[in-house]
Amino acid sequence: MIEAPKKQIWLVICLMLLIAVLAGCGSNGNSAAKDDGRINVVTSFYPLYFFAKEIGGDDAHVDNLIAAGVEPHDWTPKSRDLNAVSKAKLFIYNGAGLEGWVDGFLRGLGSDNQVMTVEASKGIALIHGNPEEDADHEEHGGLDVDPHTWVSPRSALVMATNIRDAFIQADPDRKAGYEARYVQLQQRLMQLDEKFSQELSGYERRDIVVSHQAFGYLCRDYGLNQIAIMGLSPDAEPRAKDLLKIAKFVKDNKIPYIFFEELVSEQLADTLASEAHVKTLVLNPLEGLTEEQEKAGNDYFSLSERNLQNLQKALQ
Repeated sequence: MIEAPKKQIWLVICLMLLIAVLAGCGSNGNSAAKDDGRINVVTSFYPLYFFAKEIGGDDAHVDNLIAAGVEPHDWTPKSRDLNAVSKAKLFIYNGAGLEGWVDGFLRGLGSDNQVMTVEASKGIALIHGNPEEDADHEEHGGLDVDPHTWVSPRSALVMATNIRDAFIQADPDRKAGYEARYVQLQQRLMQLDEKFSQELSGYERRDIVVSHQAFGYLCRDYGLNQIAIMGLSPDAEPRAKDLLKIAKFVKDNKIPYIFFEELVSEQLADTLASEAHVKTLVLNPLEGLTEEQEKAGNDYFSLSERNLQNLQKALQ
């Protein structure tokens, strides 16, 4: 007769212990971690996240809005993203037209918000679209400025400096740490810039054919010329006459490879390569990591090094 009450008592005790454990897990989760005195930072996409993590180090919590494997041009924020940014001290976005949603997003924070916003591309001489291509840019997302500043290590140096300055302005008490980590990042970017300059300088071939017009700053800084199948937006559909023109260029100039990128379909690059009887190679616009790259520990520098290797292969 007393077995049932005993079982009920033990069941209640177990349930209470479980509730206590779950409550403890909740209190030690992100919400608690975000209140430990370190600065909270939100970035719009991967390169900014990487630079902010490198500079912020253990002095900052850095969260990224766009998940691994998602193409930034296709992404739009949700209400949870607005909530995350509203609780941050710093919100870092690229600018130069990449985040078409950013103006409305920032208005959604309200006039009483305390978030400091940082346009990481500020100070970079921006590349504007060719006049004859502007109509096509307007048709496909309104991009008449090339936003892909981060792809060039030389431009990335400017962006890293802007991010360092923002950290120091928002959190001056930890200036020494931000400065020291920035110097380390700066040195690595300068070494990468020097490596690109030296190792791409000796080739007579200077033309590269790419699926997406994402390499303007890289080409400008290292003396290359990109011929793009698609425009500044990777969703832009090329015209049949443009494809024929590029195929003829590839054949006439004996271009050995056509570059594609991993976060968008490679179908067009494959089709053109088949038509021109050439091969394809990856040239990564460094907009984000695939889930496989994230698991493998790849980052901005390892992917840039791979880009350099593939560029050398294509320029031979």
